[in-house]
Amino acid sequence: MVPAIVTTPGKAGSVRLADLDAPSGGPPGPEDAEIAIVEVGICGTDHEIVEQGYGAAPAGRDQLVLGHENLGRIVHAPAASGLRPGQLVVTTVRRPCPQGCAPCAAGQSDDCLTGDYTERGIKGRDGFMAARVVERCEFIVPLPDALDQVGVLMEPASIVEKGLMEAVAVQQARLPWAPHTAVVCGAGAVGLLAALFLRLRGLEVTVIAKSEPDSLPARLLAEAGARLWDADEHPVAGLAAELGNIDWIFEATGSASVAMAAVGALGRNGVGCLSSVTAGHRTLQLDADVLNLELVLGNKLVFGTVNANRRHFEAAARSLEGAVQRWPGLLEGVVTRRVPAAAFAAAFTPQPGDIKTAITFAR
Repeated sequence: MVPAIVTTPGKAGSVRLADLDAPSGGPPGPEDAEIAIVEVGICGTDHEIVEQGYGAAPAGRDQLVLGHENLGRIVHAPAASGLRPGQLVVTTVRRPCPQGCAPCAAGQSDDCLTGDYTERGIKGRDGFMAARVVERCEFIVPLPDALDQVGVLMEPASIVEKGLMEAVAVQQARLPWAPHTAVVCGAGAVGLLAALFLRLRGLEVTVIAKSEPDSLPARLLAEAGARLWDADEHPVAGLAAELGNIDWIFEATGSASVAMAAVGALGRNGVGCLSSVTAGHRTLQLDADVLNLELVLGNKLVFGTVNANRRHFEAAARSLEGAVQRWPGLLEGVVTRRVPAAAFAAAFTPQPGDIKTAITFAR
């Protein structure tokens, strides 16, 4: 039997510990590897599934194994895969649509055109909150052992890395671009990772969040040479007056009003990456004419990032390793709580000071 944390999608509060007859993902086939899960991170999507009944179980089932932010070690894998027992790994989350649209066929299911993709632990496919999982080798990314303590950050790091990679690719293709000033909105795990990765790229970084000057995020950012400003004292809409031309904005707050303010604060020839998935039915009043004028005359680029493919995971691993080498011990501070799987309920109860909480299986 395989211990796992499961829920019934559509039924809020149904999260529970269960025993599976086989590893999450089913018995291994000839192209599959079996992975012993070390730990699984929790994010806002997991909270929505647990608290609001969001998500979808695999076809023909009413039970979904939770978890998509995974870290594990290989138990066994096909010899031709190059994966070895004991190797530290992470797997990607989204799987291609059955129609085989052009992006999915090219290995970019994160850009699926049909919307019929599945996602482990979220939509139509069991996740990683289980002691053992099975995965196709093509979706498994090896990690260096140096990331053992921070590899659970790989999935959010991949989304950040995708946004930064795409921004660079587009900007350098359309104009001479040498960014200097960056703003990150939000000091959760995604915002902190964005700030660190931008610092690795040599930018001056200011993070805007509702946080005290002596908070853990502020201390972590200061160690990396970035600064945290309180959002009440430094509203996003007024940042251009304080910082001058803002070359790069990465938004990670979950607030539509902040996202729109960030677009307005972006400087000439600037790029804005939105990573928030905002929900609800809030209405905002915007001066659409001014916003449109500034986007056009300012030659600004705004786009979104929400999922990642293998190359982004591989790039994220390099960036995480670079951060570990440059700022020893810093990234470990982002994982603020680890909860054993047997006490999983505590992990879904937020605590003051939480940044990233992980449920551990073999830590």
